[in-house]
Amino acid sequence: MQGVAGKILRVNLTAGTTTVDTPDESFYRKYLGGAGFVSYFLLKEVPQGIDPLSPENKIIFALGPMTGLPMPGASRNCVGAKSPLTGGYAKTEVGGFWPMALKKAGYDAVIVEGKSPKPVYLFVTDKTVEIRSAEHLWGKTVMETEDTLKEETGLKNLRTCSIGIGGENMVKYACVINDLKDAAGRGGVGAVMGSKNLKSIAAFGRWNPDVADPAKIRELTLYMNQNYYDLPLFGKAMHDVGTGEHSMMMGGNEVGNMPSHNFGRNDFPETEKITATTTMETYGTGMEACAACAIRCKKTVEIGSPWNVNKRNGGPEYESLGSLGSTCGVGDLAAICKANELANLYSLDTISLGVSIAFGMECFENEILTLEDTGGIDLRFGNAEAMLQMVEAIARREGIGDLLAEGVRAASEKIGQGSDEYAIHVKGLELPMHDPRVKQGLGVVYSVEAHGADHCAGMHDTAMTQDSAGFEHMRGMGATRPLPADDLSAEKVASQKAAHLHSLFRDSATVCSFVPWTVTQQVEAIAAVTGWGYTIHEALAVAERVATLGRIFNMREGILMDKDVLPRRMFGPTPTGGLKNGGIDEDKMNNAIGLFYGMMGWDENTGVPSRWKLGELGIEWAAEEMPEAATV
Repeated sequence: MQGVAGKILRVNLTAGTTTVDTPDESFYRKYLGGAGFVSYFLLKEVPQGIDPLSPENKIIFALGPMTGLPMPGASRNCVGAKSPLTGGYAKTEVGGFWPMALKKAGYDAVIVEGKSPKPVYLFVTDKTVEIRSAEHLWGKTVMETEDTLKEETGLKNLRTCSIGIGGENMVKYACVINDLKDAAGRGGVGAVMGSKNLKSIAAFGRWNPDVADPAKIRELTLYMNQNYYDLPLFGKAMHDVGTGEHSMMMGGNEVGNMPSHNFGRNDFPETEKITATTTMETYGTGMEACAACAIRCKKTVEIGSPWNVNKRNGGPEYESLGSLGSTCGVGDLAAICKANELANLYSLDTISLGVSIAFGMECFENEILTLEDTGGIDLRFGNAEAMLQMVEAIARREGIGDLLAEGVRAASEKIGQGSDEYAIHVKGLELPMHDPRVKQGLGVVYSVEAHGADHCAGMHDTAMTQDSAGFEHMRGMGATRPLPADDLSAEKVASQKAAHLHSLFRDSATVCSFVPWTVTQQVEAIAAVTGWGYTIHEALAVAERVATLGRIFNMREGILMDKDVLPRRMFGPTPTGGLKNGGIDEDKMNNAIGLFYGMMGWDENTGVPSRWKLGELGIEWAAEEMPEAATV
């Protein structure tokens, strides 16, 4: 096989052993890598009904055939597990340098099971695999962990994926951090890592995979490196300031896509103070990149006393500016930058973190939580100091932070008193900073996606309202023609289905969505790497397997179509701003979800995958995992 190592590393922390699997080429071609591997191994090997924080859960770190190539956007990996936040399927993607390092160590994936009796880290090179003590690392930040491991191994180019105290304390939305500032953010995979007493996976290697057509890879790489700045969708703004540039956030504020006050309002008067453009002008020190990527979309910031924000820990992307800023009603940019740094140091998902704090703020303002409950913290919208206090309290599980560390769904169930109205989530996963009342087709994807509300899993409707260069890029994903952002017709659903499948293929490949490759170029790259006569048809089949296996995993865990719903707040207007007369029509949304089911080969009324679809995708084995009553 070309382009892949042909080896999957298995680690049993209970037994303290490591073994290597060598799947055949047909397995790689069917599941490809990344999200494909995650979906297969979770359904095949994780027992039904287990506690996600028990030794029986598995955490999977999976690369793709493009990982390790010196191409823009190719140093990525997918992380998956049974989610402690949702109780169902979790998969999340991340970049940085660690994915390339793992590939150069000679592995396509790492599957970790069991639980070590004491803290450990995994040391993986192209010559050895060792489970080493991490007792001296427990309690350290992600940055302290990486610095310590580089010093004790003597490898200054060692790359790490680690957890901080958020993961150690099993905050239900703890993430895994690659290289200090790149987050495998969603679903609580960092909590699973912490539950296994696994502090870090450190990787180093010099092995390079063979490539079937190196000339084609050079051609594609040269094209992107020379043209990305002028290509649609991202280009200049992404390179200059990363996500959240001025016109994007100010435009969102105007139309109602600037979540504020826990999505109770969707315009924020202080938006201009917290854009990425303002961030770079005020505190920016430069732009950095993942391995071998010319886009350089990652901002770094530095702030002196009293904030002491270190540029090594990156800077806030749009999701963090929104979740820790406007969603909490906070317009203090320095405080947002500090909260973002703490989230990276402690390994916390900034989306779920900010929305959980905002949930607490709304409960406080409605006198559901009191000063006694919060330990004297004046947990009101706009209180930057309180927001920062809550980041610390959540990471350490102290006081009210222990409750909010469970995520908004679990917290609202414990608090009661009508607080579920303020719990903004799908399947337990907090909403990202893209309002489905504005982007209604994306709201369909939020509803049906196996791991909950994921803004990277579909098409942003506001980008497909005009027949522009940007829209032309989306035609290759299956979009038909420009449609209004609030359209929920069958044609819009078909476009969203195509975009969803493209995203799942991309997550299996694994390649970054911020590099404006067309789907045709991505397929060409897979063919050039592997030597397969790879086609778009095969790419979309991989994506359908990922979606269908994830859905069956959830069904097996009792997460059925009644959980494919948006928060109640999404069906009504906001008191001010672009959504003052807004809100989703519930009947139209339900109809669109049924249409999506049907287009996927799932039952239109229940969302249950049909046996013919399983047969078409070559995954008949998955029928055995479905509840008998659900089989159609």
